[in-house]
Amino acid sequence: MTASEKAKAKTEQAAGKVKEAAGSTVGNERMTAEGRAEQVKGDARQAKEKIKDAGQH
Repeated sequence: MTASEKAKAKTEQAAGKVKEAAGSTVGNERMTAEGRAEQVKGDARQAKEKIKDAGQH
């Protein structure tokens, strides 16, 4: 996993968690859903990079 892609994945996951928590706190379902979506996007990016790494070894 390249360092920049790994950082992007972690950033998306963290931002998603914050947005999900904020949305949940204020009762904003859209913000909560957007936060979950960002987390999923980060998870997908991380999985893609892990597959790339596995193919190189």
